[in-house]
Amino acid sequence: MKKIILIALTVVSLLSLSSCRDWLDINYSPNSPSPDMVDNDMIFPAAEMALSARYGDQLRFLGGYLSEHYAQSFGTSNYLGYSRFTISSSAINANYSVLNQCIANATTVRDAAAENGEWGSYLAATVIRVFAFQVMVDCFGETPYTEAQQGEENLHPKFDDGATVYAGLVAELDDALSKASADNAVVNNFLFPNEPAGNWIKFANALKLKLLMRERGKVNVDAQLQSLVSQGNFPTADVSWSGIWADESGKANPFYQEEFATYFGSTQINVGLNVALYRTMTASGDNRLQAFFSPNGSGEYWGSISGYNMSTSKNFKAAAFCRPKMAYDSPVYLITLSEIDFFLSEYYRKVANDAAKAKQYYEQGIKDSFASAGAVGYESVLAAWPYDGTDKSLGVQKWVALSGTNNFEAWCELRRLGYPEMGSLTAAQIYSFSGDEMDAAALTAGELYTPYQVDSEIGAKTVLQRFPYAQGALDYNKNCPAIKKNTVPVFWAE
Repeated sequence: MKKIILIALTVVSLLSLSSCRDWLDINYSPNSPSPDMVDNDMIFPAAEMALSARYGDQLRFLGGYLSEHYAQSFGTSNYLGYSRFTISSSAINANYSVLNQCIANATTVRDAAAENGEWGSYLAATVIRVFAFQVMVDCFGETPYTEAQQGEENLHPKFDDGATVYAGLVAELDDALSKASADNAVVNNFLFPNEPAGNWIKFANALKLKLLMRERGKVNVDAQLQSLVSQGNFPTADVSWSGIWADESGKANPFYQEEFATYFGSTQINVGLNVALYRTMTASGDNRLQAFFSPNGSGEYWGSISGYNMSTSKNFKAAAFCRPKMAYDSPVYLITLSEIDFFLSEYYRKVANDAAKAKQYYEQGIKDSFASAGAVGYESVLAAWPYDGTDKSLGVQKWVALSGTNNFEAWCELRRLGYPEMGSLTAAQIYSFSGDEMDAAALTAGELYTPYQVDSEIGAKTVLQRFPYAQGALDYNKNCPAIKKNTVPVFWAE
């Protein structure tokens, strides 16, 4: 029996705005909808919005804290633990649950599309399913895959290792790509509404590039990469959910609604610019800072430290620090041209041994990031961070570029590439508690630092490597493994 889950989340009761239907204003039980009330055109947008609700919100600010893009603002404590690299099974449970709901809906659409020979829809559903599974691996390291989504037939699916899941996901994309053509019709969707499958094919190729580049350090996938890159059929614009959000409760960009909107009566300020990112961007005269963050209350730019909320400070109140620049209609990015460029730069350096093209794509990655941000002056960044033929410049500039678009992927890539690396400084050496002063210049541009207080299991000079298994899995799946230490890397970062 196929499992249909229409998500009863505020953000997913979303958008009777576009060609996607009024069903998004769900007023009946999502757990057992009547089969005659739903079809693929209803189910697939639910899968998309489930993914956007977590990937575009909690995973964004988690990635921001864990990669030291963000720091906690004055006096508040909502996410202070994240800035100390502390993640609990209960805190991460909603991500696990909603991502699984996304996978369930995408799987239902994929299976129905296969039965009907609707290969454009089959590809689109496969892409969303693969994307959600990729996020699960990148968060938890291991996840049910080969026995997942079997409903009542298997209530305790085994957890597969990340390498097995990634290999299966690449195979799923290959299968869907082999069946779909650019002119195939696609199920009703928010990402490429009213378009045939051409852009879904390009997105699938970009997703496959990311998967292959991440697993490459552990699996020989060079032949697959060479074949994929030789086709050159990648997106020509950032892939994002954009132009679909409204300035209303339940219809706005998920991160904006969580942190910036007052729809629910909250005016608390939590997320601010981190001094590590501030130092790196200002040291190279990087104008993307003004595109990614709003100025502080004095019209200036300044960053705070990880692991502390400045609650005793007299000089650094909430208005002292910059906040991410976010609007109700800001895009939720799935992959950007800049990310693709950086992956291609790494490919040409490590696989094709073509230094000229590696340099070309590295520089293009910076240029495309500036273009996406609507910023000028990329030349100053190229001068400060010239292509050096190593993972360092690539890792640092990918981290900077992703700070304004996709913080979760920045956390993934810094774990994999090792850059920005943790320097020797601690937050207490950057911020003087006795003098109530911040010394950003003490930091080396392009380096991270140990938070003022940090999870005891992690310790100094270490980045959190994985989330604990979700509480729901621990409580209800007897095959859930024992939690691994949060210093144990996921497979592609070992």
